[in-house]
Amino acid sequence: MLPSLVTGRLSPLRATYLQPASRRLRRVGAIVSGGASGLGEAVVRRLHAEGLHVTVADRDQERGTRLAEELGERAEFAAADVTDEAQVAAAVRSAAHAPDGLRVSVACAGIGTAEKTAGRDGPHELASFERVVAVNLVGSFNLLRLAADAMRANEPTASGQRGVCLSTASIAAYDGQMGQVAYAASKGAIASMTLPAARDLAGEGIRVVTIAPGLFDTPLLAGLPEKARETLGAMVPFPPRLGRPEEFAELALHVVANEMINGEVIRLDGALRMPPR
Repeated sequence: MLPSLVTGRLSPLRATYLQPASRRLRRVGAIVSGGASGLGEAVVRRLHAEGLHVTVADRDQERGTRLAEELGERAEFAAADVTDEAQVAAAVRSAAHAPDGLRVSVACAGIGTAEKTAGRDGPHELASFERVVAVNLVGSFNLLRLAADAMRANEPTASGQRGVCLSTASIAAYDGQMGQVAYAASKGAIASMTLPAARDLAGEGIRVVTIAPGLFDTPLLAGLPEKARETLGAMVPFPPRLGRPEEFAELALHVVANEMINGEVIRLDGALRMPPR
Protein backbone atom coordinates (compact mmCIF):
# COMPACT_ATOMS: atom_id res chain seq x y z
CA MET A 1 0.00 0.00 0.00
CA LEU A 2 1.29 3.41 -0.90
CA PRO A 3 1.25 6.66 1.08
CA SER A 4 -0.98 9.57 0.38
CA LEU A 5 -0.53 12.85 -1.40
CA VAL A 6 -3.61 13.85 0.56
CA THR A 7 -2.54 12.81 4.06
CA GLY A 8 1.21 12.66 3.55
CA ARG A 9 1.36 9.45 5.59
CA LEU A 10 3.15 6.19 4.99
CA SER A 11 0.37 3.88 5.99
CA PRO A 12 -1.25 0.56 5.22
CA LEU A 13 -4.64 2.20 5.60
CA ARG A 14 -6.94 1.90 2.64
CA ALA A 15 -7.72 5.62 2.74
CA THR A 16 -4.61 6.46 0.73
CA TYR A 17 -4.16 8.69 -2.24
CA LEU A 18 -1.91 6.44 -4.28
CA GLN A 19 -3.93 3.27 -4.16
CA PRO A 20 -5.13 1.10 -7.05
CA ALA A 21 -8.78 1.77 -7.92
CA SER A 22 -8.89 4.74 -5.57
CA ARG A 23 -11.40 7.30 -6.74
CA ARG A 24 -9.18 10.16 -5.68
CA LEU A 25 -6.16 8.67 -7.38
CA ARG A 26 -8.00 8.74 -10.67
CA ARG A 27 -8.16 12.50 -10.36
CA VAL A 28 -4.37 13.02 -10.33
CA GLY A 29 -2.49 14.17 -13.45
CA ALA A 30 1.06 13.14 -14.41
CA ILE A 31 3.33 14.00 -17.33
CA VAL A 32 6.32 11.95 -18.51
CA SER A 33 8.74 13.37 -21.08
CA GLY A 34 10.41 10.76 -23.24
CA GLY A 35 7.40 8.69 -22.29
CA ALA A 36 7.04 6.77 -25.54
CA SER A 37 9.95 4.37 -24.98
CA GLY A 38 12.55 3.06 -22.55
CA LEU A 39 12.51 4.24 -18.95
CA GLY A 40 9.84 6.81 -19.73
CA GLU A 41 7.47 4.23 -21.16
CA ALA A 42 7.93 2.05 -18.07
CA VAL A 43 7.06 5.00 -15.84
CA VAL A 44 4.00 5.82 -17.96
CA ARG A 45 2.76 2.26 -17.67
CA ARG A 46 3.38 2.07 -13.92
CA LEU A 47 1.71 5.37 -13.08
CA HIS A 48 -1.23 4.55 -15.32
CA ALA A 49 -1.57 1.15 -13.62
CA GLU A 50 -1.89 2.99 -10.32
CA GLY A 51 -4.76 4.98 -11.75
CA LEU A 52 -3.20 8.33 -12.62
CA HIS A 53 -4.10 10.39 -15.66
CA VAL A 54 -0.86 10.21 -17.65
CA THR A 55 0.29 12.47 -20.48
CA VAL A 56 2.91 10.85 -22.70
CA ALA A 57 5.12 13.73 -23.90
CA ASP A 58 7.48 12.72 -26.68
CA ARG A 59 8.80 13.65 -30.12
CA ASP A 60 7.85 10.24 -31.49
CA GLN A 61 4.22 10.75 -32.39
CA GLU A 62 3.70 7.25 -33.75
CA ARG A 63 4.98 5.42 -30.68
CA GLY A 64 3.47 7.90 -28.25
CA THR A 65 0.04 7.76 -29.85
CA ARG A 66 0.16 3.98 -29.99
CA LEU A 67 1.05 3.76 -26.29
CA ALA A 68 -1.71 6.15 -25.26
CA GLU A 69 -4.26 4.26 -27.35
CA GLU A 70 -3.12 0.96 -25.85
CA LEU A 71 -3.54 2.26 -22.31
CA GLY A 72 -6.88 3.82 -23.15
CA GLU A 73 -8.77 5.81 -20.56
CA ARG A 74 -6.66 8.27 -18.54
CA ALA A 75 -3.83 8.29 -21.08
CA GLU A 76 -3.10 10.84 -23.78
CA PHE A 77 -0.23 11.76 -26.07
CA ALA A 78 1.26 15.25 -26.42
CA ALA A 79 3.82 15.90 -29.14
CA ALA A 80 6.69 17.67 -27.38
CA ASP A 81 10.36 18.32 -28.01
CA VAL A 82 11.66 19.04 -24.51
CA THR A 83 13.83 21.87 -25.84
CA ASP A 84 10.76 23.64 -27.26
CA GLU A 85 9.21 25.92 -24.65
CA ALA A 86 5.84 26.23 -26.38
CA GLN A 87 5.43 22.49 -26.96
CA VAL A 88 6.28 21.56 -23.38
CA ALA A 89 4.04 24.32 -22.04
CA ALA A 90 1.16 22.96 -24.12
CA ALA A 91 1.79 19.41 -22.87
CA VAL A 92 1.85 20.63 -19.27
CA ARG A 93 -1.41 22.51 -19.74
CA SER A 94 -2.97 19.37 -21.15
CA ALA A 95 -1.77 17.28 -18.20
CA ALA A 96 -3.10 19.91 -15.77
CA HIS A 97 -6.63 19.28 -17.05
CA ALA A 98 -6.82 16.20 -14.82
CA PRO A 99 -9.56 16.71 -12.21
CA ASP A 100 -7.06 17.13 -9.36
CA GLY A 101 -4.49 18.93 -11.49
CA LEU A 102 -0.94 18.05 -12.47
CA ARG A 103 0.83 16.65 -9.42
CA VAL A 104 3.56 14.42 -10.91
CA SER A 105 6.16 15.19 -13.57
CA VAL A 106 8.92 12.83 -14.66
CA ALA A 107 11.66 13.92 -17.09
CA CYS A 108 13.04 10.92 -18.97
CA ALA A 109 13.88 12.37 -22.39
CA GLY A 110 17.58 12.15 -23.15
CA ILE A 111 20.25 11.52 -25.78
CA GLY A 112 23.95 10.71 -25.80
CA THR A 113 27.02 10.92 -27.99
CA ALA A 114 30.42 9.23 -28.08
CA GLU A 115 33.12 11.81 -28.64
CA LYS A 116 36.40 12.64 -26.93
CA THR A 117 37.27 16.14 -25.79
CA ALA A 118 40.08 16.12 -28.36
CA GLY A 119 41.74 13.36 -30.33
CA ARG A 120 42.87 12.17 -33.74
CA ASP A 121 39.73 13.59 -35.31
CA GLY A 122 40.27 16.98 -33.71
CA PRO A 123 38.31 18.70 -30.95
CA HIS A 124 34.87 17.61 -29.77
CA GLU A 125 32.22 19.13 -32.02
CA LEU A 126 30.70 22.06 -30.21
CA ALA A 127 27.33 21.53 -31.87
CA SER A 128 27.02 17.94 -30.63
CA PHE A 129 28.01 18.97 -27.09
CA GLU A 130 25.41 21.75 -27.15
CA ARG A 131 22.75 19.38 -28.46
CA VAL A 132 23.28 16.83 -25.68
CA VAL A 133 23.19 19.56 -23.03
CA ALA A 134 20.13 21.13 -24.65
CA VAL A 135 18.11 17.93 -24.62
CA ASN A 136 19.28 16.36 -21.37
CA LEU A 137 19.81 19.37 -19.12
CA VAL A 138 17.83 22.24 -20.61
CA GLY A 139 15.01 19.87 -21.58
CA SER A 140 14.79 18.48 -18.05
CA PHE A 141 14.78 21.96 -16.57
CA ASN A 142 12.18 23.11 -19.08
CA LEU A 143 9.74 20.45 -17.89
CA LEU A 144 10.67 20.98 -14.25
CA ARG A 145 10.04 24.72 -14.27
CA LEU A 146 6.79 24.56 -16.25
CA ALA A 147 5.36 21.60 -14.33
CA ALA A 148 6.26 23.19 -11.00
CA ASP A 149 4.57 26.43 -12.01
CA ALA A 150 1.41 24.51 -12.90
CA MET A 151 1.54 22.62 -9.60
CA ARG A 152 1.51 25.89 -7.68
CA ALA A 153 -2.17 26.21 -8.60
CA ASN A 154 -3.06 22.91 -6.90
CA GLU A 155 -4.86 22.76 -3.61
CA PRO A 156 -2.30 21.56 -1.04
CA THR A 157 -2.75 18.25 0.71
CA ALA A 158 -3.18 18.05 4.47
CA SER A 159 0.61 18.06 4.78
CA GLY A 160 0.96 21.01 2.39
CA GLN A 161 2.18 19.09 -0.67
CA ARG A 162 1.20 20.22 -4.16
CA GLY A 163 3.28 17.90 -6.30
CA VAL A 164 6.57 16.19 -7.08
CA CYS A 165 9.00 16.63 -9.99
CA LEU A 166 11.42 13.84 -10.91
CA SER A 167 14.37 14.09 -13.26
CA THR A 168 16.65 11.41 -14.70
CA ALA A 169 20.42 11.71 -14.32
CA SER A 170 22.84 8.79 -14.73
CA ILE A 171 25.79 7.20 -12.97
CA ALA A 172 27.74 8.98 -15.71
CA ALA A 173 27.17 12.09 -13.61
CA TYR A 174 29.72 10.57 -11.21
CA ASP A 175 31.61 7.99 -13.28
CA GLY A 176 31.70 9.42 -16.78
CA GLN A 177 33.70 7.26 -19.17
CA MET A 178 35.95 8.21 -22.04
CA GLY A 179 33.91 9.73 -24.82
CA GLN A 180 31.10 10.70 -22.46
CA VAL A 181 32.12 14.26 -21.67
CA ALA A 182 28.92 15.81 -23.08
CA TYR A 183 26.62 13.18 -21.61
CA ALA A 184 28.34 13.23 -18.21
CA ALA A 185 28.27 17.04 -18.10
CA SER A 186 24.55 17.13 -18.82
CA LYS A 187 23.70 14.45 -16.28
CA GLY A 188 26.00 15.94 -13.64
CA ALA A 189 24.22 19.25 -14.02
CA ILE A 190 20.84 17.58 -13.55
CA ALA A 191 22.12 16.07 -10.30
CA SER A 192 23.50 19.44 -9.19
CA MET A 193 20.29 21.37 -9.82
CA THR A 194 18.17 18.97 -7.75
CA LEU A 195 18.84 20.42 -4.31
CA PRO A 196 18.59 24.13 -5.19
CA ALA A 197 15.38 23.44 -7.14
CA ALA A 198 13.96 21.56 -4.16
CA ARG A 199 14.86 24.50 -1.93
CA ASP A 200 13.32 26.95 -4.40
CA LEU A 201 10.04 25.04 -4.41
CA ALA A 202 9.86 23.96 -0.78
CA GLY A 203 7.66 26.91 0.12
CA GLU A 204 5.21 25.85 -2.57
CA GLY A 205 4.96 22.29 -1.25
CA ILE A 206 6.61 20.84 -4.36
CA ARG A 207 9.32 18.19 -4.08
CA VAL A 208 12.22 17.73 -6.51
CA VAL A 209 14.06 14.41 -6.79
CA THR A 210 16.44 12.85 -9.31
CA ILE A 211 17.12 9.20 -10.08
CA ALA A 212 20.56 8.29 -11.45
CA PRO A 213 20.24 4.88 -13.13
CA GLY A 214 23.15 2.64 -14.04
CA LEU A 215 23.15 0.16 -16.92
CA PHE A 216 19.53 -0.44 -17.90
CA ASP A 217 18.01 -2.54 -20.64
CA THR A 218 16.70 0.34 -22.76
CA PRO A 219 16.58 0.98 -26.53
CA LEU A 220 20.06 2.53 -26.18
CA LEU A 221 21.48 -0.93 -25.46
CA ALA A 222 18.94 -2.98 -27.40
CA GLY A 223 21.01 -2.84 -30.59
CA LEU A 224 24.06 -4.44 -29.01
CA PRO A 225 24.82 -8.13 -29.55
CA GLU A 226 23.55 -10.35 -26.74
CA LYS A 227 27.13 -11.22 -25.72
CA ALA A 228 27.95 -7.54 -25.29
CA ARG A 229 24.79 -7.03 -23.23
CA GLU A 230 25.73 -9.94 -20.99
CA THR A 231 29.23 -8.52 -20.54
CA LEU A 232 27.81 -5.15 -19.52
CA GLY A 233 25.40 -6.77 -17.08
CA ALA A 234 28.19 -8.81 -15.52
CA MET A 235 29.95 -5.56 -14.56
CA VAL A 236 27.24 -4.87 -11.99
CA PRO A 237 28.23 -6.17 -8.52
CA PHE A 238 24.71 -7.26 -7.64
CA PRO A 239 22.49 -8.18 -9.26
CA PRO A 240 24.92 -9.01 -12.09
CA ARG A 241 22.62 -8.02 -14.94
CA LEU A 242 21.20 -5.01 -16.72
CA GLY A 243 18.55 -3.12 -14.83
CA ARG A 244 14.96 -3.46 -15.97
CA PRO A 245 12.94 -0.36 -16.90
CA GLU A 246 10.21 -1.63 -14.59
CA GLU A 247 12.63 -1.34 -11.66
CA PHE A 248 13.25 2.30 -12.51
CA ALA A 249 9.50 2.84 -12.69
CA GLU A 250 8.98 1.23 -9.27
CA LEU A 251 11.48 3.60 -7.72
CA ALA A 252 9.83 6.56 -9.44
CA LEU A 253 6.49 5.48 -8.02
CA HIS A 254 7.96 5.14 -4.54
CA VAL A 255 9.44 8.64 -4.77
CA VAL A 256 6.02 9.96 -5.74
CA ALA A 257 4.49 8.17 -2.77
CA ASN A 258 7.08 8.99 -0.10
CA GLU A 259 7.01 12.70 0.60
CA MET A 260 10.07 12.60 2.86
CA ILE A 261 12.25 12.04 -0.21
CA ASN A 262 13.17 15.52 -1.40
CA GLY A 263 16.21 17.28 -2.81
CA GLU A 264 17.98 13.95 -3.31
CA VAL A 265 19.74 12.14 -6.14
CA ILE A 266 19.17 8.39 -5.84
CA ARG A 267 21.61 6.04 -7.55
CA LEU A 268 19.92 2.95 -8.99
CA ASP A 269 22.89 0.95 -10.19
CA GLY A 270 23.45 -2.28 -8.27
CA ALA A 271 26.59 -0.77 -6.65
CA LEU A 272 28.23 -0.29 -10.06
CA ARG A 273 31.10 2.18 -10.44
CA MET A 274 32.02 2.57 -14.07
CA PRO A 275 35.65 2.10 -15.21
CA PRO A 276 37.35 4.73 -17.41
CA ARG A 277 36.38 2.92 -20.61
